[in-house]
Amino acid sequence: MDLQELSDRAEITDVLVRYTRAIDTGEWDRLDTVFTPDAQVDYTESGGIAGGFAEVKEWLAEVLPAFFPQRMHTLGQVEIRLAGETAEVAAYFHNPMPVDDGQGGTRLVELGGIYHHSMTRTPDGWRSRRLREEVVWKQNL
Repeated sequence: MDLQELSDRAEITDVLVRYTRAIDTGEWDRLDTVFTPDAQVDYTESGGIAGGFAEVKEWLAEVLPAFFPQRMHTLGQVEIRLAGETAEVAAYFHNPMPVDDGQGGTRLVELGGIYHHSMTRTPDGWRSRRLREEVVWKQNL
């Protein structure tokens, strides 16, 4: 592995972390440093929408805080397949979210799956041009 590949892998991993931190903290504009403006995002497996980045970003900002006021991702193993200026990335995730149980308490909703990103090198660094969330398992949803 040469220095460029190590650097690319570190930068791509940083994009993944920025993505989960933006979602978890509600810093929606931080997603602009994750996706290309023309990116396509697909959350249909978890009951969400699929569409262009701008549409999905707006939907996330509206829906997530309303239904899941607390969010906390954990990323697991990450596979990065570099091909010059592009990369295919698969990142395991676990996402527990406490929600109101309707009886004055909370219940924990959990999703486990894989984020599939198609990334490209841009003048501003690596960005995702496509994300598909694959749900492998869910609990209490």
